[in-house]
Amino acid sequence: MYGIDKVYNYGTFDFRTGNFYLKFLRSTLPYYVSVYPMPHQLYASQIENRSVKEQILNLSATQRQRLYTLLETNALPENREYRYKFFYDNCATRPRDMLVKACGDSLRYGNVVDSTKSYRDWMNEHIMQHPWARMGMNLGIGYPADITASSWQAMYLPENLYHEAERAQLKTPEGRPTPLVANSLFLFRAVTVEESNAFLRYLLSPDFVFAGLLVAVFLITRRQQKRQSRGFWLDRWLFGFSGVWGWFLLFLWFFTDHGVTAWNPAVLFLMPLHIPLIFWITRQNNPQTIRTYFLLTMVGLVAFFLYAFYQDYLYGFNFFLLTLLYRAYYQYRFASTQTEKLTYARS
Repeated sequence: MYGIDKVYNYGTFDFRTGNFYLKFLRSTLPYYVSVYPMPHQLYASQIENRSVKEQILNLSATQRQRLYTLLETNALPENREYRYKFFYDNCATRPRDMLVKACGDSLRYGNVVDSTKSYRDWMNEHIMQHPWARMGMNLGIGYPADITASSWQAMYLPENLYHEAERAQLKTPEGRPTPLVANSLFLFRAVTVEESNAFLRYLLSPDFVFAGLLVAVFLITRRQQKRQSRGFWLDRWLFGFSGVWGWFLLFLWFFTDHGVTAWNPAVLFLMPLHIPLIFWITRQNNPQTIRTYFLLTMVGLVAFFLYAFYQDYLYGFNFFLLTLLYRAYYQYRFASTQTEKLTYARS
């Protein structure tokens, strides 16, 4: 085995796969392990300015041979494909499991990774620099992401796998514990690049965009209040937009196999039934019906806000939620006033 310098990459997929985007969206796209020389990986990492850290493992000759055989067998065309699961079966968990198979009961991980965080917490720590992706992913995944991840489960992230391996122990044939990792070193250290367009990035962030929308909606609503106008055109745009995304969340819930998009409380925020209800309700000349619709909308928005606040993932969409809540309250109050006038007139 000496002189072998290969990379086994479990995060590979083929863009040429038929119906690629639909399969990717539904989590039915086959991933596979690809094998190529280590210098190729180093070159790609340097081009992308991504650090590469190496851990030299303290394996016996038997364990090394067993690990190599497992990897080579897994890389065979008939074995290399697998169904990728974001939190449960990915490019970090696969190498972890291979190492466990090669070492058997002699391997003990140190459980040094924080076991009080949820899958979502770990995810958010690693996508803080991508606000739109962070917002979209938090809205797209449901309750399974809020389950607390054990140290073992948290190794779905490569960095956590690295830290666990650093403290893991192997039992020698003589029964003595020895560190799994003999040495760690950087093969390439990414160059720190100063961010020169931080202000522009903030202007394009969801926080700024939706804060601007909130201000615009507030000004339009104040103008309608002064004119004592109900004007549903704005609500059709806002809640119609929400409904479209709500149906997308339901699609992720019921028609995909990600394993983490079910039981999504975000449908209380982006209610699918806004399409078509917002168009049907706002064409009714019934203040009581309109009042009930917007009351239920407010209940859903507040319920989701409390859940997201408790789970600590109010990223990016909080101003849009406040926009919907403000607009729903305005229409609720307007319809309530009309209902009171109608009741008074009848009496």
